[in-house]
Amino acid sequence: MAVLAGIDEAGYGPILGPLVVSASAFSIHESLLKADLWQLLKKSIADRKKHLAGRLLITDSKKAYSRAAGIRHIQRTTLAMLRCLGTEPTDLNGLLAFLCPDCPERLKTYPWYCNPDGIRVPLDYDRADVKIASDVFASDMARHGIRLLGIQSHCLDVAHYNKLIAAVKNKASVLFSTTAALIKSIWDNYRDDNIQIIVDRQGGRSRYRKNLQRMFSDLELAVINESPNSSSYELKNADRKMRIHFVIKADQKYMPVCLASMVSKYVRELLIERINDYFLNHHAQLKPTAGYFKDGRRFIADIKTYIPNIKYDSNLLIRCR
Repeated sequence: MAVLAGIDEAGYGPILGPLVVSASAFSIHESLLKADLWQLLKKSIADRKKHLAGRLLITDSKKAYSRAAGIRHIQRTTLAMLRCLGTEPTDLNGLLAFLCPDCPERLKTYPWYCNPDGIRVPLDYDRADVKIASDVFASDMARHGIRLLGIQSHCLDVAHYNKLIAAVKNKASVLFSTTAALIKSIWDNYRDDNIQIIVDRQGGRSRYRKNLQRMFSDLELAVINESPNSSSYELKNADRKMRIHFVIKADQKYMPVCLASMVSKYVRELLIERINDYFLNHHAQLKPTAGYFKDGRRFIADIKTYIPNIKYDSNLLIRCR
């Protein structure tokens, strides 16, 4: 058996709201490492909304989520997967406590997360539907000897993100160090002697040897491949090995990466929703924001225009980069 894991983020570009990086990990037979998991598990999952027929949608979060359709698909998939892991969170605090245990304590300093509803806001979803979809997925995996091992997230709320940026002065370095922390967690938590991790590659970087060697100085590193489309590395000690693949558009090609993308997007959207609710409750003419640069600047300007009496700490709302 091998461990197949995927890592992806949501919220790298915006100026408002958190950057969330997540990982999903599966136990899978080595002979299935290169298999099309959507085809293999076609009874329970699909990568397109069309003809979904009750199956779980697992695809790039940009395809699963839209302002018009909302969080329906990313919520259903995330909560069905968490149920496979034995947890059924009923509110945002419970969700975060499972995925990113250090996050709820930090969020207590934010007025939009700790208002009367706060991070205790209930998760509104069809529990019976999620149970059925989760059970079908678990049964489908079991038929092929596959098991969902875990899902975890690193939620970089704005103040925490700004602190990290101040330390390294580089946005890409913050993303890489957060990704590396998830890689290390997979290495530490799963003792299999064959771990394969696929990371959706950001930006134009194609060489990761020095960064990986710095993060994993106790392991022997070998470069397998470095190209414009993908870069692969092997890290090992005397007992086991791990291969890490940084792949362009991995969130469109590999199911575990797509799942990580959807989980990241779900957590981010729930927290963005709390920001919108907090400020919109103070003035009816305010319009919600997704937090991206142009619209984020518009939202900040509208706050100053419509509710100048509402004071807030900009370090809790606006990213420095």
